[in-house]
Amino acid sequence: MCGFVGFVDKAPNKKKIIKDMADIIKHRGPDSDGYYVDDDCALGFRRLSIIDLEGGSQPIYNEDNSKAIIFNGEIYNYQEIKKDLLAKKHKFKTDADTEVILHGYEEYGDKILNKLRGMFAFIIYDIKEKTLFGARDFFGIKPVYYYLTDDEFMFGSEIKSFLGHPNFKKELNRDMLKQYLTFQYSVGEDSFFKNVYKLRPGHYFKYHDGELEIKKYYEIKIESDHSKSLEEWKDIIRKELNESIKYHKVSDVEVGSFLSSGVDSSIVATLSNVDKTFTVGYDNKKYSEVDYAKELSEKIGVKNISKKISKKEYFDNFPNIQYYMDEPLADPSAAALYFVANTASKHVKVALSGEGADEIFGGYNIYHEPYSVSWYNKIPYPIRRFIGILAYPFRNHTGFNFLVRRSKKLEDRYVGNAFIFEPSDTEKILSYQDKHTFKELTKPYYDKIKGYDDVAKMQYIDFNFWLIGDILLKADKMSMANSLEVRVPFLDRVLISNVINIPAEYKIVGNETKYAFRQVCKESLDPKWANKKKLGFPVPMREWIKEDETYNEIHKLFSEASEFFKVDKINKLLDDHKNGKRDNSRKIWTIYSFLVWYQEYFVKR
Repeated sequence: MCGFVGFVDKAPNKKKIIKDMADIIKHRGPDSDGYYVDDDCALGFRRLSIIDLEGGSQPIYNEDNSKAIIFNGEIYNYQEIKKDLLAKKHKFKTDADTEVILHGYEEYGDKILNKLRGMFAFIIYDIKEKTLFGARDFFGIKPVYYYLTDDEFMFGSEIKSFLGHPNFKKELNRDMLKQYLTFQYSVGEDSFFKNVYKLRPGHYFKYHDGELEIKKYYEIKIESDHSKSLEEWKDIIRKELNESIKYHKVSDVEVGSFLSSGVDSSIVATLSNVDKTFTVGYDNKKYSEVDYAKELSEKIGVKNISKKISKKEYFDNFPNIQYYMDEPLADPSAAALYFVANTASKHVKVALSGEGADEIFGGYNIYHEPYSVSWYNKIPYPIRRFIGILAYPFRNHTGFNFLVRRSKKLEDRYVGNAFIFEPSDTEKILSYQDKHTFKELTKPYYDKIKGYDDVAKMQYIDFNFWLIGDILLKADKMSMANSLEVRVPFLDRVLISNVINIPAEYKIVGNETKYAFRQVCKESLDPKWANKKKLGFPVPMREWIKEDETYNEIHKLFSEASEFFKVDKINKLLDDHKNGKRDNSRKIWTIYSFLVWYQEYFVKR
């Protein structure tokens, strides 16, 4: 696991510039660094040594030194691909998975991407042809950013690395703010920095002579397969999960596992046979998963290392967390991930984690809604629509939000697991006009899945929005901030291709989500863990905001935010929450997170 940077231009001082850029992301790879520089291009690399500790330094070159690669990630089936390449007379200098990608590209071109099993972001530079080829993995586990203007092309694992280049023009892209307020993260290809873009998951690019070409090579498809019985699906889940965990444990250093109270991390920790698990919680037991994690660790005979986070620690570290995130993220659990990664990094270099299981097997509580409220859907849509209009002014009160949600079609109300501000509400609090709506982003995806059932539609939207923009972003940035590699066995291309088509009737049964998956887990876990409802990393944010010290800090920042917001409107959200009129904690935290991030990048630094 590592970090890379690079750029194409005629800058005279390339060696210093590329090192400055790489040093900014030293946290991604504190073990060593490496560089390639010529008249046209510069590549930089920071390494966290996991595979081939002695020989895996980068950039790595092919036999005649005509191509160089910089790579962030892990390829779990690299030994199998290497056998094929050796049979085709390729010669290897290292035992690293990085070199397998390079020779694979020589042999297969962009078709190598569909042979890879793992998480990856890489850049290959053809030194003779002056051409760059870059790719990002299937689901977006590893990031790739690029900065593109008429005169500059930069790329890297983190946006902040661009700050080390004298020609990078740091400008806020204010057009991102309204959509962020709805999604709670930076959504789509654009970023909060002008001319900085994200390479989307399942895409690759080619850059030559000032021209950038981007193509999609992978698309997830969720097509319910009703031909198999529940027992057959359980057999497939069992086989694929065990095999994926086996692949994800391949390492030349010790591997641990994150552990919450939920079934996803519990089954990974149980089946992986790691020696150590890592957990964080809070002093308030209502928001702590430490006791559950300790009890399970004792049952499976592994050592649990835990930490309880104080409110002071949380807020003291929050500005730095937003800095490491590159763009604002308003998921309160991101800080918990930062602390659990920090705790784990003192003991291991690699940790397994349970991201992706909910998107694959149907685990989010909202996936249950099409079944639990099916009775309400029998009311004719025009009547439900009328009831929703009447209920809308009271939507922040218990019960009324249900009537509003059910008055809308799925594509008009579902953008993923977070829906913070309605477009009409953002227009009320923003100090400037922005008529963009979330449907501009989600409609092309809904258009692709018109024939899907509602659960599959929600899964598809979450795969393309929530998973990329929130779950995997914070997993990568918070782990790498602590020089820790996090691996996600559920987000394995082979596993997903074999289980993604489980039909809805085996995902949601009665009151139980991800039913088929839980049935498999019950073979290895007590019901206490196998049946546990999803919590994520719960945070006592709604209580903290009401406390005077926190309220005053947020109020001060809100009162200085007239560049972006109507101060009286956002302070009313804060006051109403403190006074118990309504729970505005998610909205307050979304605004606050953006303002803290803005301070880090545009005021303090």
